[in-house]
Amino acid sequence: MTVSLDIESITAHYGHTEVLKDLSLSVKAGELVSLLGSSGCGKTTTLRLVAGFLPPTKGRIKLGDKDITRLPAHTRNIGLVFQNYALFPHLSVLENVAFGLKQRGVGSDKRRKRAGDMLDRVGLSPYAERLPAALSGGQKQRVALARALVIEPPLLMFDEPLSNLDAKLRIDMRVEIRKLQRANGTTSLYVTHDQEEAFSISDRVAIMNAGKIMQLDHPEVLYQRPANAFVARFVGFENLVPMKVSERDGDRVTAEAEGGGSMSLSQDSLGPIPDEFVLAARADGLSVRRAGEGLPVTLGLRTYLGRAYQYQCQSTAGELVANGPLSDPMEQGGAAVLAPHFEQCCILPVE
Repeated sequence: MTVSLDIESITAHYGHTEVLKDLSLSVKAGELVSLLGSSGCGKTTTLRLVAGFLPPTKGRIKLGDKDITRLPAHTRNIGLVFQNYALFPHLSVLENVAFGLKQRGVGSDKRRKRAGDMLDRVGLSPYAERLPAALSGGQKQRVALARALVIEPPLLMFDEPLSNLDAKLRIDMRVEIRKLQRANGTTSLYVTHDQEEAFSISDRVAIMNAGKIMQLDHPEVLYQRPANAFVARFVGFENLVPMKVSERDGDRVTAEAEGGGSMSLSQDSLGPIPDEFVLAARADGLSVRRAGEGLPVTLGLRTYLGRAYQYQCQSTAGELVANGPLSDPMEQGGAAVLAPHFEQCCILPVE
């Protein structure tokens, strides 16, 4: 049975330190949501609360219609996949996968059949009688995934499951995890600090900071339309320029940056533009030009990217990073202007 997960106004402490404050999150039935953020942001604490390893100070956790906030961890029937695999070294691969079924009282023949079927699904049937020590890292992670799925949990949770694998194997395994999760339709909560991993595997992603969710949305929306400066910097918007509107003419808005320089912006492309705002742009979103309308800058270090030159630029709005064409390289110390490419920019509120 596929169910939803609802975390409602959860606050949690480690000793006297508050690590989560009034955090709320809903994961739809069959959905995979990732918690993404740097170390200490609260993502693993959230996982521990849902698993029952840590009691909340206040708030409620529901799995479907069932309140599990105060239930012991072993009664929650949640599938867990850890960073360090957590396999029993003295048990065979088949016995590791069947362990959860044994704990639930499933008979020997039936649990061996179910465990064998699950090993077949993750491509490990030939390794059923091996001990974990004889497996590679990727194979161990497949065993851990099979063990979590075989109990048919209403909720599957992953805690940095691919951190110990090399880059190529991480890509292969995240594809396998996504395929199995979709095939089973299991509601899933996934913790990672890797943005590419989270964006590639998730239906939605919650970007966290200091125990709070800064934005929860589809990966495409987070990447193209961050809601605030923290999320913008997190997803790669190197340039945040405070601006004020000086003139409006239909769709077109003329805005001035602090210290000088103006830009003509399109509301059709960027959406409604308030009188004061922050223009967020990646390096590809600001084009370096010798003259014309734009932010005046002094060019700093130039680096070759293959498809463009990238410049460190000094402006009255601070240091900015922008790209220029390979056909017209400019020298360090020279004057230039930066003009926006609207599809690579977004408008943020002043904080």
